[in-house]
Amino acid sequence: MPQLVRPRFAVLHGTHPAAPLPQRFRSLADREAVEVLHRAARVLVASLPALTDRLVEALYEQEPGYRAAIDADRSEVWQEVHHSLRHNVGSLLQPKEFRDAAHRTSRWIGEIRAGQGVPLDAVLHAFRMGGAMVWQDLVDETARRDPDDVRLLVHVAADVWNFVDEHCGIVADAYRQAERRLTWQRENRQRLVIAALLDGTARIADLSDAAAMLGLPEQGRYAVLAVASVRRGDPGPVRQSPPEPVRPLLNLPSAPPPHEPRYGQAEAGVATPAPLPGAAPEGPPGPDVRAAEAPAPYAGPAGPPGAAAPLWHTGPDAEFAILRLTGDPGDPGELHAIAAALDAPDGTRAGIGSAVDGLAALGDARRLAETALRACPASGGTVVLDEHLPDALVVSSPALGSALAARVLGPLDRLDPADRDVILETLTAWLDADGSAQRAAARLYCHRNTVLNRLRRFEQLTGRCLTRPRDAVEVSLALAARRLLGP
Repeated sequence: MPQLVRPRFAVLHGTHPAAPLPQRFRSLADREAVEVLHRAARVLVASLPALTDRLVEALYEQEPGYRAAIDADRSEVWQEVHHSLRHNVGSLLQPKEFRDAAHRTSRWIGEIRAGQGVPLDAVLHAFRMGGAMVWQDLVDETARRDPDDVRLLVHVAADVWNFVDEHCGIVADAYRQAERRLTWQRENRQRLVIAALLDGTARIADLSDAAAMLGLPEQGRYAVLAVASVRRGDPGPVRQSPPEPVRPLLNLPSAPPPHEPRYGQAEAGVATPAPLPGAAPEGPPGPDVRAAEAPAPYAGPAGPPGAAAPLWHTGPDAEFAILRLTGDPGDPGELHAIAAALDAPDGTRAGIGSAVDGLAALGDARRLAETALRACPASGGTVVLDEHLPDALVVSSPALGSALAARVLGPLDRLDPADRDVILETLTAWLDADGSAQRAAARLYCHRNTVLNRLRRFEQLTGRCLTRPRDAVEVSLALAARRLLGP
């Protein structure tokens, strides 16, 4: 409820207005209007409880945004309205004493209602309803005492309604500042919760609260996507430099969590308007930040049917997204469909770990995604862990993988590099062709006998027999180790 009297009364009482009006002649009618207004205002001050009752009831009937707050605690809303009316009607009589208190009350109401999620339009409507009700009571009381004095109120009407608008501005500014502060706090809590889940440090007792905050089922099925850029030239299992931001480059959906109120252009789970997840801001946004400046959520294919929007977290070596799986638990193609929906640009490596059950297992899901990322080719691409388990075995123990590659393929290193590479290329093509020399030759644009001759030479140099299953497995793993871990 805004303060209702503005500069003209402040001048008459020897105070200074917030925004000076143009100087003009003060007539006798002005003084008489102030006297009439004061007489009516004294009656309103004496009947504030009844006025408060009527305004609260009007809010309940005419403003749906206030209904829930009134139902939840009618006495709290009544006290708030009474407090505002007392300061603002008091300003009609003593503008110097009540002006600052009335401003503080309006700011306080804006902050409280933002925290309760009452729409800003509803709060502004409530202020204007209060202004209209007070003005009507002033007119009615003046008409009751002396109908001829009603015409004098015309001299103060513009000032009264300008002041209503001023307090609407005050409450709107306070509301938006509180909204941005609450959004930052909520998003920062979400960042911390997502980080704890992915690190595996979340307490079991906190999982239900985490599920409610993120809008996720505690016992749902999940997988984790790990993404890193190779543009800085270090694609190996251990990265020494922080990754370049790659999240905006991926066409994955994003939406606000369903159990939280929407503020501005809030983005899912991570904090928007905000930097990339994990890069938490140092403090809440200042009053000069505008929600409209936040970038709109990026658009792109929504992935497989039923896929939920991912929640992102930035780690020291990669970025991670929590993917909620909604398909049949026995369907091996769901993760593959998610991988196919990614629109990762050249130079981006992505790994999708195996599915896990429940939020409590997200720490394991992150480690599986990191393993899939390490199994990703150095040139970039997407690896689904379940489809590359032999490669995952190799990168899970780099020392053993390197030892196996040296043991199996080491004899080839004594050859001329070009000769060695031809044998390795032929061996890889033969394995990819499921042991068919004919199909391998077609891939290599050579004769079938050429492939067989190169394979026999490999067997002679290494002592391995490619028709023996054990040797074939070791050769396959050694080639994967050479490809993923380097010579």
